[in-house]
Amino acid sequence: MALKPTIYKMEITLSDLDRELYDTFKLTLALHPSETLERMMARVVAFCLNTEESLEFTRGLSETGEPDLWSHTLDGQTQLWIDVGEPSVERLRKAVGQAERVKVYSFNTKSEVWWQQNEKALNRLPVAVFQLPFDAIHALARLVERTMQISVTITEGNAFVAAELGECEIPCRHLSLV
Repeated sequence: MALKPTIYKMEITLSDLDRELYDTFKLTLALHPSETLERMMARVVAFCLNTEESLEFTRGLSETGEPDLWSHTLDGQTQLWIDVGEPSVERLRKAVGQAERVKVYSFNTKSEVWWQQNEKALNRLPVAVFQLPFDAIHALARLVERTMQISVTITEGNAFVAAELGECEIPCRHLSLV
């Protein structure tokens, strides 16, 4: 019998000072059985950093042909493709062929090694690569509750998160040349 995902409900009050965007989002997220809380929260941070009208979570780990987040134009064209983690260069080449813009948010403890091994190839692609420090994402994961309200403030590309259990800062380092 397959394990079922764990459901989390979040109400996010977002203040993106960089883009002058202020909104509240009610999200229902499924934590895939093979996914960590850190990865789920990296997806949430990526959502907050890229919020736009049609941005949505995909089936993620359940569907290998989809990114973690994406947005589409009214005629169904993929506008933005966001992968969280350390995807292969081949996967990103395919993404570039399918989407106007491609972004990666790397966050694992192996992020530095992944970047060093793939930097040259990734800098030849029109892909924006960002790094979220694992210790910051881990601190954010410790604040997670099954139902929670969080406040996210974005300034200078960094996210400041406040929840009932505490607060943390998530610096976002831009790695690629794009």
